[in-house]
Amino acid sequence: MRRRVLMLSPGFPGDMPHFTRGLAAVGAEVLGVGDQPLPAVACREVLSDYLQVGNLWDEEATIESVRRWLAGREVDRVECLWEPGVVLAARLRRALGLGGLSVEAARAFRDKETMKAVLDRAGLRTPCHTRARTRDECREAAERFGYPLILKPIDGAGSADTYRVEDSGELEAALEKLGHIPEVSVEEFIQGEEFTYDTVSIAGRPAFQNVAWYRPSPLVMRQNPWISPQAVCLRDLVRPELAGGIQLGRRVLSALEFETGFTHMEWFRTEEGEVVFGEIGARAPGGRLTHVMNYAYDTDLFVGWAEAVTTGRFNQPSAPRYNAAVIFKRAVGDGERISAVEGLEPLLAEHGESFALIELNPIGAPRRDWRQVIEGDGWIVVRHPDLDATLHLADRVSSEVRIHTR
Repeated sequence: MRRRVLMLSPGFPGDMPHFTRGLAAVGAEVLGVGDQPLPAVACREVLSDYLQVGNLWDEEATIESVRRWLAGREVDRVECLWEPGVVLAARLRRALGLGGLSVEAARAFRDKETMKAVLDRAGLRTPCHTRARTRDECREAAERFGYPLILKPIDGAGSADTYRVEDSGELEAALEKLGHIPEVSVEEFIQGEEFTYDTVSIAGRPAFQNVAWYRPSPLVMRQNPWISPQAVCLRDLVRPELAGGIQLGRRVLSALEFETGFTHMEWFRTEEGEVVFGEIGARAPGGRLTHVMNYAYDTDLFVGWAEAVTTGRFNQPSAPRYNAAVIFKRAVGDGERISAVEGLEPLLAEHGESFALIELNPIGAPRRDWRQVIEGDGWIVVRHPDLDATLHLADRVSSEVRIHTR
């Protein structure tokens, strides 16, 4: 029987059209709801109907508009893989009487303090943490936890508006920058390597899993414009140093009662080998990581996710074949437009078979603001069965490929 899926924000951000097309590829009828006009929705050709709302984040108005628009049509699923829409999707499920992630569970995934409180009760290692609504509450937390600390929005995504503070002076400076954020999480800073645990789960069990390694951590990436950030999907998931993170990830999914769909978790491994939870989203990863996983596994996770949520099966390849690294390039110079790309051709001549994707900002295009766009001025994916070879090539792309401006 053909499944009818209501997809929130089917055309934005960047990966959402791929997931929407994945639904159509497995035979689902897709109804889209978003705030873009239909001609601007990149995947409009696969939508059987579309509702444009004035403000997607006015949840009450959006729910009422969807009720009227459906006019008796029944849907089988409501899905959203964009972080800000996770709770809205859950509220629509409740309003339409559908299964899937509940409102309470969705809020635990969105609210970092609720999330960590659930995991604390389950006996999992989280950073020391507290919720703070005022500057004084932040200062009190700093006295309790000591420095360094991390301040981040309660419902943020990625490392936006996230600050590491080393002392009271840096705390005051961060509080000035966070004046527009009504509520923050104040956390113990965990020093260690940062990894992901990404899954497509069915009925509470991962049907697909991935571990990626951030080089360096996202916070460091955001603070240093000269860095070419990397994320590396690892082929050997039985490496001893990954076992604790994978076990933690599975216990987190159980504690948060996640059922079916994509999740993206971040975790730390300290120099002493301790595994510490970071945060988790009930969504696919950003930073083009789903594409990198596709190259590492020779799979199609856009279709695999769609299979999972519509049929309860995952029929795509799920064993990693390569280590795959994405390198994001940031233009150099003081110019406003891309003028040249240096160093890529020699690498292609030497290692062309290991380049899976090259997508750089074209010559003459305006440079992008690396503080606002994770991809910077382009991204390159390299892959190889051997981890050392993958890391060596990724580091050469980072250091030798330069995008110039004029």
